[in-house]
Amino acid sequence: MKTAIVYYSKHHGNTKRLVDAIARLGDITLIDASSGGRTDLSAYDLIGFASGTYGFQLHTSVLEFAEEHLPRGKRVFVVYTYGAKRPKTDALVRIFRAKAAQLLGTFGCPGFCTFGPFRLIGGIAKGRPSEQDITEAVTFFNELIARCAEKT
Repeated sequence: MKTAIVYYSKHHGNTKRLVDAIARLGDITLIDASSGGRTDLSAYDLIGFASGTYGFQLHTSVLEFAEEHLPRGKRVFVVYTYGAKRPKTDALVRIFRAKAAQLLGTFGCPGFCTFGPFRLIGGIAKGRPSEQDITEAVTFFNELIARCAEKT
């Protein structure tokens, strides 16, 4: 199944660690949402959107990318990392609905965070995502693929 994952991962590379592990599974294209440019996602069977948490939301570049480039009727999933609080995914879900996309699942885990006052204490969620988190992200993706295969 041809898959693309559109991601944004800055600061500590938490989200990138997850999408890199997933990408090692096979025919998966990683697209940095902040790289700009035009990307045609129509050839992909499954499209993921991945981001760290920025102001309790997914990064705006991921939202803008989905708004501009997600074709209608695609199967999609979400991966995110967070420091203190899980992000709101409402804006992305609204984009999915507007584009008649089928949301197959969401995976989130803590990620090392040194934003604002957390810097004063050396950060929170140290060591995250852990190897266990990465394994769970890969399992999540494999289960998505299995469900997609059952439906075809």
